[in-house]
Parts: sequence; structure tokens; C-alpha cells
Amino acid sequence: MIRSPHRRARRAAFAAAAMATLVAAGNPAPAPLGIGDRLYPHLGNPGYDVLAYDLAFDYSGRSTRPLQAVTSIDARATSLLDAFNLDFARGKVRSVEVNGKRARFRSVGEDLAVTPAEPIAPGGRLHVNVAHTSDPGTGADGGWVRTRDGLAMASQPDAAHRVFPSNDHPADKARFTFRIVAPKDLTVVASGLPVSRDRGRRATTWVYRSAHPMATELAQISIGRSAVLRRKGPHGLPLRDVVPAADRQRLGKWLAKTPGQISWMERKAGRYPFETYGVLIADAQTGFELETQTLSLFERGLFTDPRFPAPYVASVMVHELAHQWFGNSVSPAQWSDLWLSEGHATWYEALYAHEVSRVSLTERMRRAYARSDAWRTEGGPPAAPKPPSPGKKISIFRPIVYDGGALVLYALRQRIGTQAFDRLERAWSSRYRYGNGSTEGFIALASEISGRDQSSFLRSWLFGETTPPMPGHPDWKADRTTSRKAAHAPQHMPHQAGRKPGSQGKPA
Repeated sequence: MIRSPHRRARRAAFAAAAMATLVAAGNPAPAPLGIGDRLYPHLGNPGYDVLAYDLAFDYSGRSTRPLQAVTSIDARATSLLDAFNLDFARGKVRSVEVNGKRARFRSVGEDLAVTPAEPIAPGGRLHVNVAHTSDPGTGADGGWVRTRDGLAMASQPDAAHRVFPSNDHPADKARFTFRIVAPKDLTVVASGLPVSRDRGRRATTWVYRSAHPMATELAQISIGRSAVLRRKGPHGLPLRDVVPAADRQRLGKWLAKTPGQISWMERKAGRYPFETYGVLIADAQTGFELETQTLSLFERGLFTDPRFPAPYVASVMVHELAHQWFGNSVSPAQWSDLWLSEGHATWYEALYAHEVSRVSLTERMRRAYARSDAWRTEGGPPAAPKPPSPGKKISIFRPIVYDGGALVLYALRQRIGTQAFDRLERAWSSRYRYGNGSTEGFIALASEISGRDQSSFLRSWLFGETTPPMPGHPDWKADRTTSRKAAHAPQHMPHQAGRKPGSQGKPA
């Protein structure tokens, strides 16, 4: 597994306080744990570093029924483990094995507390097998999403553990193998590249594997009556799109845009970071699009509803594509760093609309500036967002991290100039590739690349309660009295009801 030394140091510091609960002598009563994320205190688990997941699912053909599943986890202990937790909810556990021996287990909140037969020493191997069910439920709170003809996944920010046991935090990225058994008339596609397909009399076993580390919330599996359309992208990059079989001709004009969009992004941010890419168009109503790694999830209606202008649809596609660099390859160190993902994706969405469709970037940023103070009041500053609303975990995906985050990048470009800004973007996506990036790391790199300390400037933009003056635009005004309705208004083009402004309506 390719690992960033910066990521190791951050993760060790991030989890240090929580790890003490596992090092203490004796076996305290199981309790939900976490690695100390400010927005999701119980997400992730201390004491180990996951290296790889092997996920096996058996799909009966009915999306309302739980799938039979086995999750295998290879990890390395980072402290003495008398016991440890996995994130897991919405499934029944039949058995747990640790290093080949049966282990005791108990569900506690949204955690699975495991007591191995023998303690695991620091640095020791941790191989966990969990036999369980994976219940699609209603899909209302993420995890599995029911489509018209099967299932897909949408797990951001904290719903992967509603599909499989995991260390469900982007600070712990790992490689994935997917093994899915499905009726022979269905097609299965997952993140990564295909490894094998074994056709049986009634069912087919599909195996896919990722070539690079991935955060749990970015895993994707599509099961349905789908057509898989293949083409080549820049540098021979294999592209594969997954669409409802009946729509392969109708949607082809949109899918043909992807190679050019990848080339455009490579000019901005450097070489595409993964082994493949594609668009997954699901016949479902989700209210969002999602940058699942190497296979971005889109609603069918985005491409078929005539209310969406072509420039809008293309910019949404670029938003999710940009995430492959910003959010997927370089993942947030903690969820307060979400602006680094969504702000960048929104920035390139807006820049693409400006350069390709002649939708004014300056005007979009001016309108965002006018609303920025209201967004800060509503959701907090870009790099210190307010916690999610009770019972609404995805509510951290507010306008302040989308257009508000893009506004920070625009202000920085205004300050340091386009050439230095472009060098910064390529350096960021290269230096932290396949690892995690933090707000502090971005501030430090911006200072290094620009040759000038940007700490005070960026901190005021990222952590201030009010919006600082915009370089080059002294006449721009931010109105703190903007109504709540205006604070949520779209910044550019028409959007579907329920879609979040600035993000094109996606929760990630």
C-alpha cells in the first residue's frame, strides 16, 4: 500500500487521546469509540491502520432483501489491542474471527466491539473476518441506494459502515477488493479494474480491485440491468461508463464528453491519479451526485430532464471528475477539511463553465461574496464548519464549503496571481497524492509556492466569522442581513428541487 508519511503522522496525532482507552489494563465495558473528529466524534476507530478490505456480497436479485456478506480486513495494530471496534450498523453479525480464531463481539451504538482470543501487540498483524448481512434498508440515510433495477452505493460522509464493517473515516485509506455474486442477467461494476468474471448456471461472480488506496466513503458497487460502454481517455486511460441498458444511445452524447474533460482537468491539476474512470448513471432519485472513486454516481434525471441546460450538466460532470484529484486522491484529514474537497470541485466546476461555456466566473464569485457572510452565520467559516444538525448527518454539506470554499480559492488567486496559483494546485495534488491533506498543510504549501507567508490572509478567509475584503474588488460587499432563503439560493444556473446550491445539489 502506498502511504504518505504526512498521513501517518497526522493519523497518529489525531488518534492519540482515544487510543489510551485500549492500552489500559483490563477489559472495560464496550463503548462506541472514535478517532476524535470534531464533526463526527464516534467515526473511525483507534488502535489499528487498515491496509486492505476484501468485500464479498451475495445479491439475490431483490433490492429489498439483505445481502449475505463476508468482510475481510487486513490491518496493522498501532497499539496494544485487548479489544477494538469496527464501525458497523444496519446488518446482523453471525461470527467474527481475528487472526484465524473466533472472537467475542457485541454491537454498541453504530460500533461492533470485538474482543480477540489473544491480544494483538503493537505493530502486529490484524486479520479480521466478519460474516454478516448487509441490509439496503430504505437508503434514506446512505449506504446502499435502491435503483429501478438493483443497487448502487452512496456512503458519504459516514454511511459505508451501513454496508460493511470498517474503519469508516477518510483518515484511514486502504486498497479494496470486491467480490459480488449476482443473478446472471445482471451486470456488476465496482471501483477499480475488473479481475475476473466466473459465470455459473444461475449466477455470476464478479471481482474488481482498486490499484490505489481509497477512503471507505468512496467505494462503489453497481448492480443492475446495465450497459457498460468503454472507450479510451488521455494517455490510453481505460474509461467505462455504466448506464441503464435502455439508455445507452440516449446518454451517449454526454458520456463522450469525459475524455475532453479529463484532458482539461489534467492541464489544471496534473495527471489523472487513478487506473480508470467512468460515469455511473443510476435510475434513482437521490437529490445528489457523488464522486465515488473511479466511478462517479449520477442521477439519470440530470441527463434526461430538459430543464437542465447543457452547460450546467457538463459543469456537474466536471465537479465530480475534479473530486478524483481533490477529495479522492487527496482526501480530507478530518471532516472539518471538507472545504478542500468541495471548494476545489466547485472551483473547477465554475472555471470550466467560464472557459468552455462562457459563464462568467467573476460574476459567480461576486454573487457568492454577497452571500458569504450569511453562509458563515448559517454554517460557520469554511474550515471550521458547524457540526451537522441533529438527525441530519449530511447537513455539513452547506453552501459555505461549496461556493464559499471556491471563493477562498478565488481570493487566493487574486492575491498571488494565476501562475503561482496554478503551481500551487498541481503541487497540492502531487505532494499529497493517495494520502490526506489538511487545512494547515494547504496554508503552508500556499506560503511555500507563493514565496510569501499566506497564514494571516488565509486564516482570515478560512476561520473568520465575516468575509474579508476581496483582493482586486474593493467594491464587493457581503451582506450579513441576507435572508435564510437567499443564503441557500443557487449561485449560477437552475437546479433541481432539493439539490444543494453551489454543489449542483450533491452531498459531496
